[in-house]
Amino acid sequence: MTAPLDQKNMEMSLKHVRKPLAHDSAEKHVRGTATYIDDIVEPLDTLHVVPGWTRQAVRGRIQSVDLEEVEKASGVVAVLTAEDIKGINDCSSAFGGDPVLAEEEILFFGQVVFAVVAETREEARKATLKAKIDVKPITPILTPEDAVDADTTVLPDYQFRRGSPETGMQASEEVLSGSMFIGGQEHFYLEGQVAMALPQEDGGMLVHTSTQHPTEVQHTVAKVLGVPDATITAEIRRMGGGFGGKESQANQWASLAALAAQKTGRTCKLRLDRDDDMIMTGKRHDFKVDWKVGYDTSGKIRAVDMEFLARCGYSADLSLGVNDRTLFHSDSSYFYPDALIRSRRLRTDTCSNTAFRGFGGPQGMLAAERLIDAIAITLGKDPLDVRKLNFYDGERNLTPYGMPVEEYEVMHDLISQIEESSDYWQRRDEIKEFNENNAVLKKGLALTPVKFGISFTLKHLNQAGALVHLYTDGSVHLNHGGTEMGQGLYQKVAQVVAEEFGVSLDKVVITATNTSKVPNTGPTAASSGTDLNAMAAKNAAQVIKGRLIEFLCEQHQCGPEAVHFGDNKVIVGDQSFALSEIAKLAHMARIQMSHAGFYATPGITWDRESVTGRPFYYFAFGGACAEVTIDTMTGEMTVDRVDILHDVGHSLNPAIDVGQIEGGFVQGMGWLTTEELVWDEQGRLRTHAPSTYKIPTASDLPEDFRVKLYESSGNPKETVYRSKAVGEPPVMLANAVFCAIVDAVASLNPGEVPDLHAPATPESIMRAVQDLRRRKAGS
Repeated sequence: MTAPLDQKNMEMSLKHVRKPLAHDSAEKHVRGTATYIDDIVEPLDTLHVVPGWTRQAVRGRIQSVDLEEVEKASGVVAVLTAEDIKGINDCSSAFGGDPVLAEEEILFFGQVVFAVVAETREEARKATLKAKIDVKPITPILTPEDAVDADTTVLPDYQFRRGSPETGMQASEEVLSGSMFIGGQEHFYLEGQVAMALPQEDGGMLVHTSTQHPTEVQHTVAKVLGVPDATITAEIRRMGGGFGGKESQANQWASLAALAAQKTGRTCKLRLDRDDDMIMTGKRHDFKVDWKVGYDTSGKIRAVDMEFLARCGYSADLSLGVNDRTLFHSDSSYFYPDALIRSRRLRTDTCSNTAFRGFGGPQGMLAAERLIDAIAITLGKDPLDVRKLNFYDGERNLTPYGMPVEEYEVMHDLISQIEESSDYWQRRDEIKEFNENNAVLKKGLALTPVKFGISFTLKHLNQAGALVHLYTDGSVHLNHGGTEMGQGLYQKVAQVVAEEFGVSLDKVVITATNTSKVPNTGPTAASSGTDLNAMAAKNAAQVIKGRLIEFLCEQHQCGPEAVHFGDNKVIVGDQSFALSEIAKLAHMARIQMSHAGFYATPGITWDRESVTGRPFYYFAFGGACAEVTIDTMTGEMTVDRVDILHDVGHSLNPAIDVGQIEGGFVQGMGWLTTEELVWDEQGRLRTHAPSTYKIPTASDLPEDFRVKLYESSGNPKETVYRSKAVGEPPVMLANAVFCAIVDAVASLNPGEVPDLHAPATPESIMRAVQDLRRRKAGS
């Protein structure tokens, strides 16, 4: 799709927006000079906080806690227990049930019981091992099946229902059913959970916190300390990765640091050890999915029945929104005429699972792709044909939750383009020939779509604020409620502000997110960071510009059309002035050159109780074609080639967007192939270090990796410069890799659906291979 001429002219006139500019911290990242919380210069009297827990107990009632030897240990200044909390002993984001420090029960293996405050981190770590904690064991509930049997949930069940799935299933020519396990995922951010609290006057506290939600940290710390929110300031300049793991679960560690600072009156810092971090913090939700699909002999779906059994952990945390989004994306890109899609949010005696990039959407979409693959394999058709047959189209464009898919033409065009550019059909023939001639190695190919809804499904989160100052020297101070975790949000917002003022980027000074500058912010999540914060900053800049234009029109007796900003200058008619000159004149004339901008996403009307409305402002689309080779003797797998075409509307920064697409895809590929979480029968996490938990490395990248941005005519919705969100949707492009593995395994016994679960580790692939061979031998 080619942009109209006027759009091309507009793009040519833009100086900063839609340009592939470097990340604002790129040079600092390369040089190692970017300041993270552990790099902040510590005051001389800084103390270090380390959480204490029992290595023996998985689940049980606390009989006694003996901390005498801990208190006597070298360097120990204080030991914190629940009795030290003056406020409320809870660090949950919404529903309660997340104690900062355990009181009567151990709810999961790794739960914090106490915290040591010492002169050095090493002294604090050694002291925690001296605790004597007696716990009366309780048999833990660990798996979704255990939780179903015990009927334990953290939240009520929820469902979408459309039409009559029972009647539709009965009327279908063919019916398939099955179960699929979808594993969780560790965030594995490079910078672990960390916080530093500095006492201020009158009981106040400045908390440097590695969080995606500074306002929530501010509120939680205030709640725990028993002080007003306004006395707490939370600040974050940058995170070394978040991926959802720092949306709600940074609260506990900031609270402990602040609690220690409140008790000692000294600066206190807490930085989790990597093993402790992995054991104590939540993961991507893992699921058991039971599915049933009715369809006709062409492969067109008539009815769907899906039940998602989610392991939520010991508390609700963010499981309401995560599991809802799983349901919202259980259609992937396909129309279900009759549908019953159910969710159970199961309580288990494990750490509370939490937000992770995609926020439940990837699990729902992977389950949908399993339905398509099962239909195609059973009918002996190519999965791409079955996918395209079931795409949203024309009158078949209503989702199971009642929202129309308005841009389905974009999805059709995008998939058609990648189908051609990837040489899908030629390679399909080549792979068939390869598999016929190779007994051990088998290749698979898959082309899968992405349709991802953009917005928070909790309506009140779809808002943002920004604070912009124009100084008399023509420089601009920029602050907003979004947080930078490497994704380039700060850079994109700065580009927008520079474009609005017509100044060079070096004139825009990016400052740390700070709750005393922009209050009551939402989390940087749901791929909405740029949509919300850039628009708020744009609105602030436009208000300041409007004041200057009004002032200049009065001074020069001209209309607004005569005033133009650009190249650090202001053109008024045939006169040219430096922006700094205009700013000084405006200041002398007592014109306000500061504004707190605000933006609220329009058109979000979702009512969860009645299951009606519009939960998303728009959809982002994408497509990926993946080719893999598996070794049927070992289960080992390589990704040979990946082609990606992704829709970002009019990209604000193509370089950053391509980087996000590449990174999101690789992270999704890790989730679906190598990253396996293993708990033992007692509920202890066994994969709690890089030695046992395998994230993708450079050697896992496809040898042939082709990523392109879809040539869009722009987001039809009123977004900032007609861009689309890019943070989360690319994760689901990795479904193509999983489906290609299914395709490769299925070649061993055509017509039989492989019993492959995620992640498709070598062991999982071997189990599926052996199962298919047994079935073939049995026939």
